[in-house]
Order: sequence, then C-alpha cells, then structure tokens
Amino acid sequence: MTVGQDATPVPRSLAWATAIDTLPLDRVVERRDGYLVVRSPGNPRHHWGNLLLFDRPPGVGDAKEWERLFEAEFGDGPLVRHKTFAWDCTDGEAGLAGTEFVDRGYDLDESVALVAEPGQVRAHRRENREVVIRDLEPRRGADEELWHGVLELQVANRDERYDEQGYRAFARSRLDDLREHFRLGRGAWYVAVDPTQGQIVASCGVVVTGERARFQAVDTALAHRRRGICSRLVVEAVQRSAASLTGPSGS
Repeated sequence: MTVGQDATPVPRSLAWATAIDTLPLDRVVERRDGYLVVRSPGNPRHHWGNLLLFDRPPGVGDAKEWERLFEAEFGDGPLVRHKTFAWDCTDGEAGLAGTEFVDRGYDLDESVALVAEPGQVRAHRRENREVVIRDLEPRRGADEELWHGVLELQVANRDERYDEQGYRAFARSRLDDLREHFRLGRGAWYVAVDPTQGQIVASCGVVVTGERARFQAVDTALAHRRRGICSRLVVEAVQRSAASLTGPSGS
C-alpha cells in the first residue's frame, strides 16, 4: 500500500490502482484497519465504485465480518443496495471466496489484468486500415451524436443479465463521469468510424493518471467483429494516450 501525492491511499495492485483512477472525480478512498473504503457518492449504484478493498483474500468467518463492515460503512446510503468486496492481491489468490461467499449466493468475478509499457504495444499485421480512428471532444454539447453512438454500442453489447433500461442509465452515468476526466486532460474516448456510413463500429476509453493509464469499455459492434478493427483501435489509443502522459502519479 502506498499513498499518492494528494494523500489518497493507492493499492499495491496496478489493476486496482487504475480501477480507482477511472472512478468519478468525487470518489473518496479512505484507509481503515485492514481494508480500504472506496466510495462514489455521485453514483451509489455502481458496484465497483462503492466497495471494501481488503489487504488479503477472505478466510474463515470473513463473510459475516465483511458484511458487518460494509453495513457500517454504507448502511446509511439507501441507494447502495449491493455488497461488493475485493482484495488487493497480485497473485490471483482467492482464499476462501468460494465457501465464504459463493456458497452464500455471491457472484465471484475473476479477472486477469494485462499490463504493458507503451513500447510493447505493436500494430497487428491484420489491423483494419479502412476505418477512421478519432478521439471525441469531451466538452458538453460537442460530438453528442457520436457520444450517443458510444452509448448505444455499450447497451447493445451488455451482459444479458442486465435489463436494457437499467444498463442504459448506468452506462450514460459512467460516460458522463469519464467525460469529466477527459475535460481535465486525463485521457480521451476513441472511436473507429466506418467512413462510408459514418457509423461507430468500435469504441474504447483510456483514462490517464500520471504515468499510468487504463482502458475502459472496449467494444466492437457485432456485425463488424473479426475484421481487425479493434486491433487497430486499441493500438492507436495507446499511442495517443502515451503521448499525453504527464509524469509521476505518486504511486
């Protein structure tokens, strides 16, 4: 665990550090004994924006204790209707997550974070050269038709578990939050556009914080997959984002 220049605690895991980087500007990260409290007051329904991040994986009896701690931290917020727990590890250790949480009805989200230096990201030999890659203007009222296209692409590609109306509201809120980052020069949102129809066929965001950055919502339209479009998009997004890196992040 380290502390950033603004005295905000920074997780050991680069995956978690960058995940927090992408949260709304009003986020609050507070250190407790053995865990971090991560809050997003402007988006209380965001599961991964309102959680407890522990220093270690769950052990015997932790489910009830972690639930008690979550209730103590978030119980006064009626819009926080979930319970989300995570642990700040870099080795993939899950501890007793299965017996402590999954057996009690929780979903276990196991993710692998891929990390690369900008110079390690290279163009794919079959990348699509027909689409046009551009970054969207984040200020209000600008590129609104394209921002709407980004939203529609995310809704179309959502997990089937989520109903359209609820997911649309969530995705719109997240995009609004990310545009606040981009207006401050902390990255950008990139789209691949079909030049013949002017249609967005792929999309992704990159949030830049100091010398680190993280992708957000990499999507390709179903009808345009396996054509090298996303391969082109992510490489150009990395190259453009690397050019905007500002210096030490304090982590």
